[in-house]
Amino acid sequence: MDNLTCQIADFAHDLKFAQLPQEVVAAATRFIVDSLACAIAAHDCVPAQMGLRLARGAAPLKYPGRIICHGTTSTAETAAFVNTAMIRNLDFNDEYPGGHPSDCLGAFLAIAEAAKADGKKLIESLIIAYELFHRLSDATHLRYKGWDQGFAVGIGVAAGVGHLLNLTREQLAEAVAIVTVANVPMRNTRAGELSLWKGVATAYAARNGMFAALLAGEGMTGADKPFEGKHGLWDLITGPFELTPLPTEGGPFQSPITRLKYWPVEYNGQLPVWGALELRKIVNWQELRDIEIGVYTFCYTEIGSEPEKWDPKTRETADHSLPYIFAKVLVDGTISVGAFEESAYRDPSLRPLMRRIRVSLDKDVDAIYPKIISMKIKATKSNGGVIELWPRDPLGHPNKPMGDDDVRNKFTRTVEPVYGKDKTKEVLERWWKVSEMSESNLIQAITSLEV
Repeated sequence: MDNLTCQIADFAHDLKFAQLPQEVVAAATRFIVDSLACAIAAHDCVPAQMGLRLARGAAPLKYPGRIICHGTTSTAETAAFVNTAMIRNLDFNDEYPGGHPSDCLGAFLAIAEAAKADGKKLIESLIIAYELFHRLSDATHLRYKGWDQGFAVGIGVAAGVGHLLNLTREQLAEAVAIVTVANVPMRNTRAGELSLWKGVATAYAARNGMFAALLAGEGMTGADKPFEGKHGLWDLITGPFELTPLPTEGGPFQSPITRLKYWPVEYNGQLPVWGALELRKIVNWQELRDIEIGVYTFCYTEIGSEPEKWDPKTRETADHSLPYIFAKVLVDGTISVGAFEESAYRDPSLRPLMRRIRVSLDKDVDAIYPKIISMKIKATKSNGGVIELWPRDPLGHPNKPMGDDDVRNKFTRTVEPVYGKDKTKEVLERWWKVSEMSESNLIQAITSLEV
């Protein structure tokens, strides 16, 4: 195996809970609770229902997978797909430049029972996935080359599942090799008019990572040099790169700087919500003739450059539409999951306001991204008056992090419409102590998620 494959395998094999600083355990707890809130709220989403129709009645004797919220077992890889589809559907889960590391969690919840894991082991696997996701995203820059985040998700899942199943170093390396050569997805998933696939592309990657780990556990071998060899990742796509030292090599834990979301919109849409709220305090939107918004490159390419974003016809496009998000908040004074129902995003009365919004790249905003996330707003009133704003760093950014109370409040307001007040409180308190759960407690906590 090449050096990079062995480095990843060693990390997945060697990390132990005792090595985790308290702030990392606290961050992992927040990530799990935050992700579960997203999944519960989206338990009946269309992609999950599709997956469930294929999943029922397919539980194997070895490694059955638990589908959360539905009290169903199936193959581990199908359970990983459905769990991740629920976590991902609302685009409300955490984010790091490059994608969504919490998209790995659905696989770990699927296999935890069969792996006889306790809460500490679950957190170990989660941190393995997050640390790898961060470093792979930073080192490969795949999204800027037109490739999707599922590459890092697949490797994170293969490594984390392999850790849960106590695979050997050699087996972990084979799992990483298998998923590396077989799972390099295209970013076309997130271009133009977005489809249901936008919300399940990483669920598919999680499924692939799960299957790679299970195959490796049964003796399947992978490519010898998936990163560094002929026709490998370096040769075909990225060129040579190194991962910054992993925590087991003396490097820092990067997972705590993962960004949480306060609003149920794509991460680049978080600050536009706050910006629209700030503008709304100053002026009535009906007085506005023109709104110019200056953004950083990734925001522009992701949610502010394509004509489809000014006339969204799917939920996924609306969630990735800066003009829709900004206009919706100007009119309603907030944004909720209901803003992405078809009747809301197709509302013709909102289109005239959206057409007044123009989005462009701003060199000052781009120069400070991602250390500071900002946008410039220049709003011109009908009487010629001009309002200029430069909001920065949405709540949930490392410069303005969401704390325990913020995550607990998000869980409560997101889950209560599904569970009701009493069960919401019970489930929250149980999962807030995930690091203390025994094997049986973790199984009970997973089954308690049933809706």
